[in-house]
Order: sequence, then structure tokens, then C-alpha cells
Amino acid sequence: MIVHPLDCQCETTVELNNPFHYEPDTMCMAAFEELKRHVITETTPEIRRELDTGKMLGVLVVKDKDGGIGFLAAYSGQLGGKFDNEYFAPAVFDYLDDDGYFKTNERRISTINTEITTLKNDANYLADRELLVTKKAEADKQLENYRQYMQEQKQKRILLRGGDDGTSKYNNEILIKESQFQKAEYKRLRHAVEEQLAEIKNRIDDHESKIERLKAKRKQESEDLQNWLFRHFVFMNVSGEYKNLLDIFRDFNGTVPPSGSGECCAPKLLQYAFIHGLKPLSIAEFWWGEPPKLEVRHHLHHYPACNGKCKPILDFMLRGMSCMENMPDKCQILDFQTVYEDEYLAVVNKPAGMLSVPGKSKCVSVAEISKQKFGAESMVAHRLDMATSGLILIAKNLDIYTKLQRQFLNHEVKKIYYAVLDGEVKKMEGTISLPLMADIADRPRQKVDFTHGKPAVTIYKVDKIEDYRTYIHLYPQTGRTHQLRVHCAHRDGLGAPILGDTLYGETKADRLFLHAQKITFIHPANGKIMTFEVKADF
Repeated sequence: MIVHPLDCQCETTVELNNPFHYEPDTMCMAAFEELKRHVITETTPEIRRELDTGKMLGVLVVKDKDGGIGFLAAYSGQLGGKFDNEYFAPAVFDYLDDDGYFKTNERRISTINTEITTLKNDANYLADRELLVTKKAEADKQLENYRQYMQEQKQKRILLRGGDDGTSKYNNEILIKESQFQKAEYKRLRHAVEEQLAEIKNRIDDHESKIERLKAKRKQESEDLQNWLFRHFVFMNVSGEYKNLLDIFRDFNGTVPPSGSGECCAPKLLQYAFIHGLKPLSIAEFWWGEPPKLEVRHHLHHYPACNGKCKPILDFMLRGMSCMENMPDKCQILDFQTVYEDEYLAVVNKPAGMLSVPGKSKCVSVAEISKQKFGAESMVAHRLDMATSGLILIAKNLDIYTKLQRQFLNHEVKKIYYAVLDGEVKKMEGTISLPLMADIADRPRQKVDFTHGKPAVTIYKVDKIEDYRTYIHLYPQTGRTHQLRVHCAHRDGLGAPILGDTLYGETKADRLFLHAQKITFIHPANGKIMTFEVKADF
């Protein structure tokens, strides 16, 4: 059975919640409790072990044509090596049939991979590459030895030409012919070694051209197969319209769908509901199992649909459907506190909820107010997240701005943040070093990546721990986007998200409990060390 009964005396909503910004309602929580019970008591040990390694699960509360309330469940990607499971909503398109088009062509591409690997490891090819290195070194040494010989002979001829008894015209001609002969001999030697090396190079080039042709073939066949797959992922929206992934992403932002698009929970759930005439009432996605190595995910916490893969799809699927709006930007805060000001710069205390610089929303920013307060040339020297409060430097002209920027680049500006974490940390002080990069598939999220990420280092000291909350000082040694938020929330960091951080945590609060409390820098005009501190109001 795919639609499961829901024993919940809950008030149904008129509008579907926004999949990208929501708090699970009582219906979704009741549905998820049923899903938890199923996972714990009714799945096989193999499936349970796979889920425990980490998987996104989703629920969609629906109403049928007779007014009955139930829910659908889904998992992202595959489970047990397949898309379909009798308890869960099926895949939008199941391409895992072993004898089907996708798997058949996937095996053919794998055959090309094998051919490439075989060519790369060919014994004669590897021997030729080693031989080329050896012969090149021998040739270089042989030519260098002859060049030294020519130089020695040239010095002898110079001495002969400059002798006290003079040099006859006949003897001078002999010396000239000797020089010409040696130069010609060097050219013959160089030509001979080049011919010898060319023979080896040609064998290598012929072999590598075969590899490159196979790589080009593999790339083309992979692209063709991926596009075939995208064309067969066809989605239905609430109006009964159909569109495949290629068309959805092209119409949304002109891009090609990322790999794995359409395999997340939300599209699966909505597709089944629309096809079977079920009205979606409420949707939520939860992480089950161990946290992943790169992203910030915690067991049983709910998360929004991803922006990279799901936003274009859901934009099409929900078009024409009454849905709750995104949470409006909190624009009620229209000013900041000026902590210090002179003719060159200012230090201001930005409240939580105010932008540092103008963004997509229409909320007023520190940069805009600064131009009104400190002059049209004023510029924000660095940024804080909209949700973060604290101290920001304002440069009153381009020269001061440039000098402050140089201090930031040289790590000469020192900042101390104060935060409240949702949880208890194990060590009272330490250093977190987790390299970060943007999560391309789910901006503005950042993720840990030890291969491609930029270095990010944070020193921390715990102030106190009370009521399962950690009060802590954070000393960022680098300035990566969302560095403190990820370092606190990630399993290899402190494992406790900042209170109120809905991007990397779950516990709601009236604000993000992160404050840039103290800043120290060198005054660009007079060289004095300046320190300012404003304690958090939480």
C-alpha cells in the first residue's frame, strides 16, 4: 500500500506549506512518527543498516477524493539498489531495469572505461614512456657534452688567433673550417637524436590518440545517455501539464539539470499525488541515520528541499497551486548603533535581521544607511550574515576602504564572536579546521570538502554550559562564508548548531544567536591599534 492511513486529529490546512521554508506541522509529525515505526519494526535488517548510514526521508499528507486523510512516504535516490519499495512512493522514472536502455548503454560506457584503462596500462606504452625519458636524458647529456667540447675548441682558436708570432691567412682559414665543421657536426648529432626520439614519440602519440578518441566517445555517449534520462523524467503539475527535466531547467534558468535531479523525496511525493488525484496538504523531509561527511545533517531533523535540484522541478509542479509564501524578510529594523566615528571611518553595531549590503530582498542594508550617515563615498569594509548581529567597519573613502581590505586579506583584523549553541560540546576549548566550499546543488549552503574546499580555521573557548545550551566564544582565523555556522553544526566540528540557525540546525528561535562581539584593527590613517567591543544582548 502506498497511501498510508494517518491517525491524527489534526486541522487540515488550506494551502500546502512551502517546501523550501517550513516548520513541520502536526500532520507531518504524525506521519513521520508512522514512518519511523515502519523503519524500526518492519524493514529488513539490510534496509535498516543502509538507512542508518544516512538517507533523506520525506512524507506528504494528502486528501483523497472522498475527503480521507493519509500520507505518502519517500526516500531520496535508491534503497536496496532499487528505486521502488512497496511502502514508498515510486520513482518518477525507474531506469534500473538490467535489460533496459539505460543499464545496457551504461554497461557499454563501462566497456569504454575498461578499454581506456587497458590502453593506459599497456606494457609497451608504459615502456615507451620510460624509454623516452631515458633517451631524452641521454640525448641531452650527449648534446651538452658536445657543446662543452665546442666551447673548449673555440677558446683554443681564440688563443691561436691572438699569438705573438701572428697567424697566417692560411692557418686562419683552417680554424674557420674547423669551427664550421664542429657546428655542422653538432647539427647532425642533434638531428640524429631527434630522429631517434621522434620514433618513440610517434609510438606514444599514436597510442595516446587512441585513448583520447575513446575519451571523446565516452563523453559523447555519457552526455547522450544523460540527456536520454532527463527526457524520460517527465513531471506532472497540479494543472495536469507535463514537462521533462531538460525543458524544466531550460525554462527555469537556462541550465542543464544536475545529476540525480528528480530523485529527491519532494518530486516523488508530489508526482504520485498528482497522478492519482490526491490533494497535497503538508510536506516535510527528514534526515535519517549518520550525518554525511560533507554536509550538515542530523538524525531526525527536518530540512527544506534543495535549491539546485528541486527548486526548478517544484516551481513547475506547484505552479497554479495555492502554497504558503516564503517567510517574509524581516525589514522592520531600519537603523544601527554607531559605536565610533572619526573623519576616516566608523564602527557600527548591526542588529540581527539587517543586511550588510543590498541583496535580493528589499530590506534596507548597512551600506545604504552608511551612505546617508557618513557620506556618499562610505563603504562597508566587510560583511556579516543578515541573521548575525555585531560590529562592522565602515570606510568613509576608497583609500581607507582599500587599506582596511588589505588588513583583512593579511589576517591582521582580529574578531571575536559570541554564540549560543543548541547542545553541549565535549571539549571546553580547541581548534576546528574544516575546509569549506559552496554546495553548488543547494546554495547558499556551504559544505566541508577536503579536496576542493578553502582552508577554514576557528578557535573556540566555552564560556558556560546550561540547560543543554553551550555559551561560547569563537575566534575565526579565516573568513569563509558561513564558517562559524558550519564549524559549530558539522559532526566533525562541535556537532551543535548555533541556536536559531535554520540553515544548518533545526531549533527555531526569534533570531540567530551569533554576535560579532569584538574587533581589533590598525587605524589606516594614524597606525593606532583600535579595539571595540559590544556584548551580545542575548
